[in-house]
Amino acid sequence: MHVILNANMLTFNCNIRVRYGETDQMGYVYYGNYAQYYEVARVEMLRSLGTSYKDMEDNGVMMPVLDLYCKYIKPGRYDENLTIKVSIREKPGVRIKFHYEIINENEELINIGETTLVFVNIEKNKPCHPPEDFSRRLEKYFT
Repeated sequence: MHVILNANMLTFNCNIRVRYGETDQMGYVYYGNYAQYYEVARVEMLRSLGTSYKDMEDNGVMMPVLDLYCKYIKPGRYDENLTIKVSIREKPGVRIKFHYEIINENEELINIGETTLVFVNIEKNKPCHPPEDFSRRLEKYFT
């Protein structure tokens, strides 16, 4: 897992080995598991920045998913080591959008997706801006 520095964008790579229980009868990754792969990559990206969902929740902010887009290009297969590339391409405001590319061991693009999450003040149950600490951690990626 590692962070890639690009101008005005944060990109992070995370690897996941496909487990047998994540596949269907054909040995392909079951379509519903891609959303879980996206979540693993998102969580690990935040962790690489020195923060986490738990930290945000402890500070009164939750991040529910507002929408999800997923496009299947080729099947992922049992026991493959997949690379999930997740990026934030725009400085977040009340919403934050994550973009995903999943690459198989043969360096083939097998899936693309996006999720939009919204920052919500837990106490007020209303949208809010990202926590100041989180915004500060992203500053160097969006200059």
